[in-house]
Amino acid sequence: MGLLKISGGTIYDPINGLDGVVGDVWIRDGRVIEPPRDPGIVPDRVLDARGLVVMPGGIDIHAHIAGPKVNAARKMRPEDHRQAPPVVRGRWHRSGAGGSVPSTFATGYLYAGLGYTTAFDAAVPPLGARHAHEEFHDTPVIDKGFFVLMGNNHYVLQQIARGEYNRLRDFAAWLLGAAKGYAIKLVNPGGVEAWKAVRAGNVTRLDDPVPAFGVTPRQIVQQLARVTMDLQLPHPVHIHCNNLGLPGNWRTTLETMQALAGLRAHLTHIQFHSYGGSLVDLAGGPQAPEAREPFCSRVAELADFVNTHPEITVDVGQVLFGETTSMTGDGPLGYYLHRITGRKWFNADTELEEGCAIVPITYRPSSSIHALQWAIGLEWFLLVKNPWQICMSTDHPNGGAFLAYPQIVHLLMDRDYRRACLAKVHAKVKERCLLADLEREYSLFEIAIITRAAPARILGLKDKGHLGPGASGDVTVYSPSADRTAMFSFPRYVIKAGEIMLDNGEPVTELFGRTLYVQPQFDEAALKDIRRWFEEYYTIQFANYPVDERYLDAGGRRPPA
Repeated sequence: MGLLKISGGTIYDPINGLDGVVGDVWIRDGRVIEPPRDPGIVPDRVLDARGLVVMPGGIDIHAHIAGPKVNAARKMRPEDHRQAPPVVRGRWHRSGAGGSVPSTFATGYLYAGLGYTTAFDAAVPPLGARHAHEEFHDTPVIDKGFFVLMGNNHYVLQQIARGEYNRLRDFAAWLLGAAKGYAIKLVNPGGVEAWKAVRAGNVTRLDDPVPAFGVTPRQIVQQLARVTMDLQLPHPVHIHCNNLGLPGNWRTTLETMQALAGLRAHLTHIQFHSYGGSLVDLAGGPQAPEAREPFCSRVAELADFVNTHPEITVDVGQVLFGETTSMTGDGPLGYYLHRITGRKWFNADTELEEGCAIVPITYRPSSSIHALQWAIGLEWFLLVKNPWQICMSTDHPNGGAFLAYPQIVHLLMDRDYRRACLAKVHAKVKERCLLADLEREYSLFEIAIITRAAPARILGLKDKGHLGPGASGDVTVYSPSADRTAMFSFPRYVIKAGEIMLDNGEPVTELFGRTLYVQPQFDEAALKDIRRWFEEYYTIQFANYPVDERYLDAGGRRPPA
């Protein structure tokens, strides 16, 4: 790889306290190093970054980019692909579809084209792990990993019901290692199992019992949050709360935060969980007619809790206007969206583990609901005081494709632009949220936090999100512009592991990133009961279930200690 010097750039590196400091970044063999003290050392290549903005490579903490659910969405949306522009220019040409659910090859290059070098898939059932790793093999440039779904796993629910905490902890550790996943993910804990067990079923309150098991969402959240901490996993439990997308769900979200009682947790796509109004059931009717409230924002109450509880972090799930695809492990939600939109719908059940649902959706600024969703996401960015507790996401592709990140940056950094956009959406938005009154503007330093430093810290990736010695040589160099959408849409250079990947938008090196996963320790005596469970209930043999390390791509590795 040789020695690369990025010379004279304006560096934004929050982890190391660099806020617009002019300096050099030196990279040797894929890692950032201290600037050589010997003036006689000559780099193999020098990039002149004078007048340019230098940041670490971007990190997407929550997206849907690989696995059976994503592949089903690709097949379901041919019309979306047909309308998308060509994806890759330059010396490497492969078939690659764009749109809201790009193909694997396109995904890697589209992320790189924004200056992102790492992304995590947020929801893979263990039975789909091999499929996800296969797609990672074909996703260039970026480092990637996935979170393992456990919130509706039958073995998990059984151990919680029996009070077998040690067995629960050992199973979670084994399952992460077997899938070669990175973190524990909960989706509508207990609700997906209720949906599979009872026609149009769900759990709507934190203490509703899950059919056949008798456990509650509260128990699932608390026990798996504790497991995550006891296993010392790099990333806290990653929670998609109950009642996603439903009016009145802010109370469930607040109760979930309170139920964690000091345990570390990351609440994902928080915008979709911050709605006032009368809580509705899956058929669309109000559950409490006597407590009528119009659909509105309740971000202020939830952000107040986050602001006083540093152990809680969130990503936003920002909605952007346009055509996209709702893709979720939350089967009941998919059914609800199908009912209210009338659009085509896909639902799948992963035996004993999870489910998923896919529905096309179009967010329209003329819709009061969609416009409020857009505004509620921006309120989260502007009301959370500590940018280290919040990360940029669109819950790709649920709120919009990750390609919208530059537009979000523009909305956060330019108050006048934000106001101009607000003036074009449904008038009820100003009555039902606080966005019009929020004056805050993000700085480049804060943008570097929510897109790089904070995701790295929350994920426990010590070699990412910064440009200090030992960091991965992942660097993005932007040409400064008052038009922040343009600035963040087209980096001047993208460097991956010390190799120049993109030069002025053109691919110059073909690279494939690493797979990030964990391998927690557990009591191997627990395998006897796990094996018995498999032999009794699964359609796959126990020995065929785990993903062997040799199956991973050559770059696969565990995160640094």
